[in-house]
Amino acid sequence: MSYIRYTQAGKAWNECFFPRLSKVEVTELSKQDALIVLPVGAIEQHGPHMPVFTDTLIAELVLTEAFEQLPDDANIWLLPAMPYGKSTEHLGHPGTISLSATTLMAVVMDIAKSLQRSGFVKLALVSTHGGNADLLSMMAREIRIDTGMAVFRLDPGGLGSADEWITPQEKQFGIHAGDTETSLVLSAVPDWVHMKLAPTEFPDYPDSRYLQLRSRGFAWVMDDLSDSGISGDATKATVAKGRAMIKRYGADIAEALLAFAKFEMESLKMRNGR
Repeated sequence: MSYIRYTQAGKAWNECFFPRLSKVEVTELSKQDALIVLPVGAIEQHGPHMPVFTDTLIAELVLTEAFEQLPDDANIWLLPAMPYGKSTEHLGHPGTISLSATTLMAVVMDIAKSLQRSGFVKLALVSTHGGNADLLSMMAREIRIDTGMAVFRLDPGGLGSADEWITPQEKQFGIHAGDTETSLVLSAVPDWVHMKLAPTEFPDYPDSRYLQLRSRGFAWVMDDLSDSGISGDATKATVAKGRAMIKRYGADIAEALLAFAKFEMESLKMRNGR
């Protein structure tokens, strides 16, 4: 399936794609229970075997499936995925295009303020690139302060949706262009993946719980971790695993979006024991 055909398919793009609405239709939307979803991806190197569009493509893949699993009456709307993110850890690798932290912060804030001016009060920032995560979590609070909007954060890669199909080593260290990401892209656009070039490379972390990757105990760039530009075992990727993973990601993301849409900030304060 070509990228153009893929992005035109499904409820996400035909029914719930926010930019397809006219200004009249936007005006008529119920704002208080509407959730706007902003995916933030990246264009960056993913080893010798994967497209630099991988993170943004994965955002569109899993959100396409998630919207298929939402009820028809869900007032949840999808913005176009931002294809550029904070990819400074991959600079120097051909094909990487990175925004600075300040640029990405400004763009996300401008988008939020524009939505707030149109009357929307709920925004979900969904990131499929790990390098965006800390910045977007910080920006969620800044948007809350500056606009009064309820802002939600979701990193699909942290949901454990692919854990059933990967090894414990991949689960712990397969953070970039390994089995999971390669399987996902392979299942959607196999002609974009060069499996004959797929590498296996895992960093050798010290035996200290304070110096593990996911504990964020130290700063790193990709060249510190890997010669190939990946962290994981891309050779284990298959189309079948990718398709199964997409279904699971879709179910988990749909559940999260419904929880966000239902949640009211005022409910956090318990008054008079109620």
